[in-house]
Amino acid sequence: MSQHYLAAYAALGIQTKQGRLGPPVDGHFQSFPRTEWEQELEMLAGLTSVRGIEWMFDAYGEGANPLESADSRQHMTSCLAAAGLELNSVCADYFMDYPLLRCSAAQRRERCEKLAWLIDVSAEVGIRRIVLPLLDASRIKTDAELTTIIECLHQVLPVAQQRSVYLSLETDFAPGDLRNLLLNVDHPMVKVNYDTGNSAAAGFDPREEFAAYGAWIGSVHVKDRLRGAGSVALGTGDVDFPLLRDLLLEIDYRGDFVMEAARGEPGREPVWQERMAERVVNWLRGAPMIPEEMA
Repeated sequence: MSQHYLAAYAALGIQTKQGRLGPPVDGHFQSFPRTEWEQELEMLAGLTSVRGIEWMFDAYGEGANPLESADSRQHMTSCLAAAGLELNSVCADYFMDYPLLRCSAAQRRERCEKLAWLIDVSAEVGIRRIVLPLLDASRIKTDAELTTIIECLHQVLPVAQQRSVYLSLETDFAPGDLRNLLLNVDHPMVKVNYDTGNSAAAGFDPREEFAAYGAWIGSVHVKDRLRGAGSVALGTGDVDFPLLRDLLLEIDYRGDFVMEAARGEPGREPVWQERMAERVVNWLRGAPMIPEEMA
């Protein structure tokens, strides 16, 4: 059945991350496109291998992100419908800019309230998954910080359950440590966002990862990285994509695939996105990610 699911998913195209159809803005590699999000949706509508988008919610986009008001959310929904694009998830990079950790109690309270608000408005526009980053600036460094994160999650999870919005944690934890975090949170609305490139860059063994927390994987970010280094074109890094596909089949994975491919030539972003999306579709079908004639 998973084999059929992956092939059927590929037939409709994959999701992609918002903010990748134009050049980086103001030095931000990945950010909400403040003035061009409507044009980006129109461009995405022309990509045959893309079915939907993962929305960005970050500090850079504050004041311009249509999630912030009822009228703009309605406009956003209309634009997505006109482009024929799905919207299932939002990436909450806001909490990289304003982490739930290493801040005052008052700041943490405000940030937890912000997360609860984001859960509420996400449900309003049909988003059913929030990717919550707990890495880089927001990574958990100590046992005390682990306790703090668990407490923060427990504050917002009643809202998540009421609104049927999952929190998919994206962490840099080793497999066993991430499993322990999930067991300590112990809530059905908490899942894992599995980032293919980040795991490869960290040198993790996918078999150990899936054995530790495969049952919790609720979403997959698809990118390629070299071990200990940055992103590269899909299929040219250290991600073992055939093995990952086999492991996803073993756990009967039924979630989304959101592409976070490395950026290509400036000015040709739509062409590059389409090419990378085709590689993800090939992978899901069980074909070589890069056709032999292009390898």
